[in-house]
Amino acid sequence: MTGPDRRLNAFRPDLADARLKGRVEAARFVAGRAAEVAAPVLDVRSAPGVDAGLDTQLLAGDAVTVFDEAGGFAWVQATRDSYVGYVPASGLRAPGPAATHVVTAPRTFVYARADMKRPATAALSLGSRLAIVGAAETRGTAYALLESGEAVVSSHISPVDHGADDYVAVAETLERTPYLWGGTSAFGIDCSGLVQLCLRMAGRACPRDTDMQAAALGRPLDIGAALAGLERGDLVFWKGHVAIVLDAETIIHASGHAMAVVREGLAEAVDRIARLYGRPVGFRRP
Repeated sequence: MTGPDRRLNAFRPDLADARLKGRVEAARFVAGRAAEVAAPVLDVRSAPGVDAGLDTQLLAGDAVTVFDEAGGFAWVQATRDSYVGYVPASGLRAPGPAATHVVTAPRTFVYARADMKRPATAALSLGSRLAIVGAAETRGTAYALLESGEAVVSSHISPVDHGADDYVAVAETLERTPYLWGGTSAFGIDCSGLVQLCLRMAGRACPRDTDMQAAALGRPLDIGAALAGLERGDLVFWKGHVAIVLDAETIIHASGHAMAVVREGLAEAVDRIARLYGRPVGFRRP
């Protein structure tokens, strides 16, 4: 019998999430402690080391549960998609005020003060969560203020309950974003990360990895070899890859072939990918 998915359940021989007691074997079970991501983008790795593979990423303001910390790395589980892995402990902090806003521009800067001529102290990705405490205006530009006194451009954020009407339109704003295996941000993203981030911006939960999305996201579609009947927003799955349908003839995806988020003809993509990895294995409507 297959055990719990280690990507989504925190358990090791020496330590496990207390919620898994009775389901897995471990020397010790702990409840973990709450924390949140302080870094703009935080790499989640398969092992506690900078040379370990990049599995996914967390964004500023994301909540996590910390189960262990040693050697500069914390072993965590993300709240929003349950993904488990190791992150630099320096990129975490104790939970602060509840987020009030989310970044809705592909990328934005945090400024030392409410003035674009002041130094930028950080760059944030689409999807980053912020606690805004005030407002200011400088030379006609409106800024939102953080508790630290830093500021972001008001037009680049929206209330945290914001939901984009069309998640595909969000993907279109990320066209030409560099491809990054394991990436989930507007600085670098992979195919399933693109789907997850864009659905997240539409207020919809989405699993992290392609196989998870292909198994559980939305509902399956019965699409024949002619690829007829696909609509905007449908998903095309290959083994280890996913693309978003723009229209009946076009997809947008984070392509390891182009090393960027690109538009591509659906038929051309199917033919190109088939030569190396086979034809699509499924279609879903999220």
